[in-house]
Amino acid sequence: MKATRLTIPDVVLIEPKVFGDARGFFFESFNQKAFDEATGTRFDFVQDNHSRSSKGVLRGLHYQIQQPQGKLVRVVRGSVFDVAVDIRKSSPTFGQWVGALLSEDNQHQLWVPPGFAHGFVVLSDTAEFLYKTTDYYAPEHERCIVWNDPDIGVDWHFDGQPTLSAKDAQGLPLKSADVFD
Repeated sequence: MKATRLTIPDVVLIEPKVFGDARGFFFESFNQKAFDEATGTRFDFVQDNHSRSSKGVLRGLHYQIQQPQGKLVRVVRGSVFDVAVDIRKSSPTFGQWVGALLSEDNQHQLWVPPGFAHGFVVLSDTAEFLYKTTDYYAPEHERCIVWNDPDIGVDWHFDGQPTLSAKDAQGLPLKSADVFD
């Protein structure tokens, strides 16, 4: 696999080695040893999640203030623009974001470590999004930063108004949100 550290170096774009021919393709979607080497970290994954969303659905920017989750994310159908925002107050990249196009065609994955808010917007008619997490979902600790916070300035690569859940529509600006030290 090829691993590329993004402008926030803790976030890593992972490109698996895909073996394909006229019959289809094969690739290793996860290998603990290769992941550890690529990210320079060691995390155990405890939960796998799968979501399906329609075009224009934006989920995020989510995080858990306790039991923070690292997420290894990928798309198996469709395409999304995926975003990670550094919300670690002590980090030199606090309040900055990085993003990547994830699709069934490019088979890229994004490692979003604990201490980041995460979100994505669906660019295709539908998208199926898979992600592994390093801690269990704890709704009592979940927080949301508003998707269009001008202090963060995410370019979602999407024109128009996205479709949001009621929870995401109530997201807070970063300056009012609980963040990590």
